[in-house]
Amino acid sequence: MNLTWERHVYWGAEIKEDPPVANYDDIMSSDDGVKHWTALLVGISSFFWQIGLLTAIQQSHGFSYVDGCPVTTPATSSLLERIAFIRPTHYGGFWDFTSDLSLKDTAYTSLALGAHTDTTYFSEPAGLQMFHLLSHIGGEGGTSLLVDGFRAASILKRKFPEAFEILSTFKLFSHASGNDGIHLRPNVARPVLNVVSSNTSPREQTLYQVRWNNDDRAVLPANSAGRDSEVSVDAWYDAARKWVDILRSAESEYWEQLRPGRALSNIIKNMLDNQIS
Repeated sequence: MNLTWERHVYWGAEIKEDPPVANYDDIMSSDDGVKHWTALLVGISSFFWQIGLLTAIQQSHGFSYVDGCPVTTPATSSLLERIAFIRPTHYGGFWDFTSDLSLKDTAYTSLALGAHTDTTYFSEPAGLQMFHLLSHIGGEGGTSLLVDGFRAASILKRKFPEAFEILSTFKLFSHASGNDGIHLRPNVARPVLNVVSSNTSPREQTLYQVRWNNDDRAVLPANSAGRDSEVSVDAWYDAARKWVDILRSAESEYWEQLRPGRALSNIIKNMLDNQIS
């Protein structure tokens, strides 16, 4: 089986030296600024072809900083709306928060989190998300981590093809619960690595989505009657361990201290993020 990731530039820890950056004023003042920003995120050809603005094919990184953003929630919200409307969730649409545990979620704490993709408990996870650190006066911590999930999957496929096969076929649920009146899970179980086969060549497959959040993962069925795979639970955990080892490697982890005025936007389907206390 051949695996492809169209228009995506693999990157690791070395991207710290030259991360993709767009400019707030350019984005807010012109469609060309929006075009540059979205090209860094998803590639021009996959976004602008639909609205007739295709001028070139540019590969994507799956994330981008936006420098020069005013340090306010309205300015940050308006920045996102240059691409599309903001999707409402059980947290709200656009919101600011601190580590006060006002909602029962690890994001509302100062606990360090492992690399993960967000909203795995939705049937269709959110596509684009943004983080903007609005205040960090005399504080410590708050360092953020990004990992290229597509790069990690390509390494897993090359080094441990059986583990890749397990994580791309064994389906499992995620869930969100703990807050009053809220219990969410997808309409169907999904694998960690989601691939689609070519119509003309079944052996040609494209990875289109990573769904990995160990904190939101539901329990695995202990017997084959409760799942649609003959793979054992032990085999899945062995594959997951290999996957996590790649995610946690020094070559994969890109650490950065966010700062007011620099917003971080990333595509959830292929980018894993975290926070550290």
